[in-house]
Amino acid sequence: MKLGIVLSTRDGDVMAGASYVDAIRRVERLGFDSLWFFDGVGRGYLNIDPLGGACAAAAVTERIEIGTCIVQAPLRHPVELAQRALTAHMLSEGRFRFGLGAGSTEGDFKALGVSFDDRFKLLRQSLETMPALWRGETVDGVNLTPWPAALGGPPILIGSWAGSRWIPIAAQQFDGWIGSAMYTDAAALKDGVARYKDLGGKRAVVTNVHIDLSAPSKPLGEGDKFDLRCGPEEAATRLNWLAACGFDDAILVVQDHGEENLAQLRALRRP
Repeated sequence: MKLGIVLSTRDGDVMAGASYVDAIRRVERLGFDSLWFFDGVGRGYLNIDPLGGACAAAAVTERIEIGTCIVQAPLRHPVELAQRALTAHMLSEGRFRFGLGAGSTEGDFKALGVSFDDRFKLLRQSLETMPALWRGETVDGVNLTPWPAALGGPPILIGSWAGSRWIPIAAQQFDGWIGSAMYTDAAALKDGVARYKDLGGKRAVVTNVHIDLSAPSKPLGEGDKFDLRCGPEEAATRLNWLAACGFDDAILVVQDHGEENLAQLRALRRP
């Protein structure tokens, strides 16, 4: 199973451009498989803009996959979002993975004046409009005229925490499914990935995996939220459990961007 990182920006007191770019480079150098960016507006701390972050990561890395987990598509106009995603796709030379969802935090929608109740309809519109624009088609009089190197756009992964409706759509129409360890318990994750793979789904990602390797260890119960708040040995056991369930990637949310902490987390992934 692949191991990815979200470099949390919650502790804004230690954030600066140079230090954040250094952390991006460190994630690649230490051998992680992917680097991902969250989306959120007005949550009490400043999130890196997910597509801006993806473009910055594309410019200073060479190997690592870069993704969003997830961008709340209804908060943006689909043409503007298509252009920004195509830019990340081009700059990364195909390493960008576009995680999209309807969003689940009503405050983000209030901050931008978008109807929370319309979010699923708006997501469907984006999922129709953006791939057509990436193929070079004209939609409502708009043609982005994609560069040859970016034609077709990035792979799309659908983020859906409950997944009753969107897991089949992710499996049958798109390139992956993203579930959340923060919002679903271990049993729901296991059930969700089984349904996704049974429907022919290709790539299953679990994100929002929070970590505290100094916490006391105990076995993970089916009703527990999945996390790595446990010792290193139990953390490795839990990651192996995810892989056995059928997940292809686990995305860890990291507060400490330092070399020692990241190296310890990288050691959790067995060869």
